Amino acid sequence: MPDGSGAGDYARGNGADDGAGYGAAMPSQHTFGDQLRTWRQRRRMSQLDLASEAGISTRHLSFVETGRASPSREMVLQLAEHLELPLREQNAFLVAAGFAPRFGERTFDDPDLAAARSAVDMVLKGHQPNPALAIDRRWTLINANDAALRLMAGIAPSLLAPPANVLRASLHPDGLAARIVNLNEWRAHIFARLERQIDTTADAVLIDLLGELRAYPGGGVHAPPLRDGAPVVTPLRLRAERGVLSFLSVTTVFGMPQDVTLDELAIESFFPADGGTAAALAQLNA
Repeated sequence: MPDGSGAGDYARGNGADDGAGYGAAMPSQHTFGDQLRTWRQRRRMSQLDLASEAGISTRHLSFVETGRASPSREMVLQLAEHLELPLREQNAFLVAAGFAPRFGERTFDDPDLAAARSAVDMVLKGHQPNPALAIDRRWTLINANDAALRLMAGIAPSLLAPPANVLRASLHPDGLAARIVNLNEWRAHIFARLERQIDTTADAVLIDLLGELRAYPGGGVHAPPLRDGAPVVTPLRLRAERGVLSFLSVTTVFGMPQDVTLDELAIESFFPADGGTAAALAQLNA
């Protein structure tokens, strides 16, 4: 995560079958039938389940999976919808079936995304004095407000070089890890989020990132079991000059995006979890 000099800069990169494990990436060289079967298994759906939801016969779905029948473009999109595929994966689905991608993908500084950039800027600035970050699907930092940048001070420069990954910068021993009071609990929270993302996307980059984060010191520790009176959400408790600050995180995404970049864009907002944190942030902002 960057220091204050990076504020406002945008990144340029930017019978039921057994279900596939979240740690298995989707192979890049697959026929459409192979991809369909793999995604169906990842969603823990039988051929009967998917065929019933998509309004086609189980026999025809079986023929498509084995390559004995070719799907229409409409059927590919219909199956993708019922498999709840993200836009990037829907494009790959179409290409595997021999069709052109449906959704465009631009860098975030593309002129066509000017309105989206403006909206992100307004959300980040409007969130002051609370920290907020704009990230992509792989947790690459796109932008951050001043409150977030202040809390990132002290992170090793090697972790701040673009494209900076906010999870790596947070959990790396040279990052925020030394300042996170509930580090094991926060790690377990991050691991659970990544596992859910991987289950949804089969993204090989996220799979590698999860393996890297788990290898950091203490990375294999899981959160303690829930007990009576436990918080309803996992807070981030961060040691700062003004004492321990406690935050609740909220994720915001674009509604009904028709572009891969916007589909993968999210804003991570951090709200004070107690009155002391709210007062400290107000003083910092002043």
